[in-house]
Amino acid sequence: MHLQVLDWWIIAAFFVVSLFIGLSFARSSSKSTSQFFLGDRKMPWWLLGISMVATTFSADTPNLVTDIVRKGGVAGNWAWWAFLLTGMLTVFVYAKLWRRSGITTDLEFYELRYSGKPAQFLRGFRAIYLGFIFNVLIMATVMLAGIKISGIMLGLSPVVTVTIVSVITVIYASIGGFKGVIYTDFFQFGIAMIGMIIGCIYIVNLPEIGGLTSLLTNPAVQPRLNFVPDFSDKNLVVSLLVIPLAVQWWSVWYPGAEPGGGGYIAQRMLSAKDEKNAISATLLFNIAHYALRPWPWILIALASLIMYPSLSDIANTFTGIDKNIVNDDLAFPAMLSHLPSGILGLIVAALIAALMSTISTHLNWGSSYIVHDFYHRFINKNADEKTLVGVARISTVVLMICSALLALKLSSALSAFNILLQIGAGTGLIFILRWFWWRINAVSEIVAMIVSFLVALVMELVIKDAWQSYEKLVFGVFMTTIAWLVAAFISTPTENAVLIRFYNLIKPHPFGWKRIIALGQKDGQIDINDAMTGKFINELSLMILGCFLVYGILFGTGFLIYGAYLYALIAGVVACICSFVMMKLWQRNYTY
Repeated sequence: MHLQVLDWWIIAAFFVVSLFIGLSFARSSSKSTSQFFLGDRKMPWWLLGISMVATTFSADTPNLVTDIVRKGGVAGNWAWWAFLLTGMLTVFVYAKLWRRSGITTDLEFYELRYSGKPAQFLRGFRAIYLGFIFNVLIMATVMLAGIKISGIMLGLSPVVTVTIVSVITVIYASIGGFKGVIYTDFFQFGIAMIGMIIGCIYIVNLPEIGGLTSLLTNPAVQPRLNFVPDFSDKNLVVSLLVIPLAVQWWSVWYPGAEPGGGGYIAQRMLSAKDEKNAISATLLFNIAHYALRPWPWILIALASLIMYPSLSDIANTFTGIDKNIVNDDLAFPAMLSHLPSGILGLIVAALIAALMSTISTHLNWGSSYIVHDFYHRFINKNADEKTLVGVARISTVVLMICSALLALKLSSALSAFNILLQIGAGTGLIFILRWFWWRINAVSEIVAMIVSFLVALVMELVIKDAWQSYEKLVFGVFMTTIAWLVAAFISTPTENAVLIRFYNLIKPHPFGWKRIIALGQKDGQIDINDAMTGKFINELSLMILGCFLVYGILFGTGFLIYGAYLYALIAGVVACICSFVMMKLWQRNYTY
């Protein structure tokens, strides 16, 4: 398949606009690390919310959803739909706490919350572990999607693909800093959504598919349309519904859905104008991420079951593709290969937009860890702002090179997704509770990190296929949680002075801080009024209502597509009621 002149003009125009946006912020991003990494903490909620969703709208996400739908049907998406619970918890409980902290990166939290050498070690180690190792793995999965898409749609080899993407993205990410990333995300998300919707409409109406009605009534598609798994298959129900909703959402750390917030989501909350903008941005992200984006990908995935029922059909059609990377996720770019000139150019631009927004965010975020939490904190404490921005740009290049090399070794987006879930299994609860329970310390986090990683290695290298994925996950959660709880009780607590300072700054809900409040009040360091902050029950109510709102929109849209208008109406009414009640609780709970 070859792009026509019109397609190349569309792609060229996309690059020109993206480059112009990046250049527009080149001067301001060079002034300081605060500008380069946080946009001087003056970003509005709507821009931050769109940036969050643009980042998670990566080139590998449609491939991942296609892989999930082809293997487990629409219901298989509960593997990531369940993360809405932690997303809404972040919106109504944690967003204001992050913004209130005033830190530059979420890793700086460790020395704000904990004390001593363990806190220093945790900050420095996780700067490399997350900013480099984990971040490179995530970017490599995104690059893998770029390899598969370009292989089918452009006929490019993996080496050529990673070279082009790496050079373009590094230039773009290092020019504009955080503001360049944020504003370009806004432009790129618009292109990506428009492209996916138009492409989906065209693909569903291909002669081989026959339109929406024919698609939904096709025997190969019908068994995969349910929103929940078949309850007669207990193993399927447990793996796709019970474990994600009962265990996974609170126990697993995953980029973009960290329990309690973190990573590039925290970076955007920290860059907001104020607490209200931080909350609003995260709410917009969760609505757009879970309710507005998935259906074009799902419909294309369902259509692929008709065009390419088996992996051999994909391999036989695209003979130039390396057989080692032929998997169900390859069906997404395979379907896009049927698009005509013009639409094809728009789709390619949309996928490039998704790829660039994700990679550029991870480069900026990972670089912030390396520069602020490792280099400046431990290597060169006296470095001036010019030096730090220079180190940030160098680290951006290094991160890009390493992720490109790793991408050449991966084969499946879903396998990478499962590995990331397993590595983070059991660490999520500690990220939720550390704000609300004084007894958690740096040692407990170190233990959680080590145990979860070791268990993941055992599961992937020793157990392998002997256990189901959800069995590995539950085992990892159990072992890690027990380990860090024991560590929290037997290790030396965080210094009282640090805990009192943290409580005065953050003003978390008091029920897990009674000992510290009593000590602080005794010494006159904590005012009695500060111990009465927060409306935790209202915040949990807002979280639950927010989940019903988003699921109502998500499934209401699905029922509308399926032609089940009564169910669509019911879902819409539920969403409207939840929205109304949320507005009332919001006004009562958040006054600024």
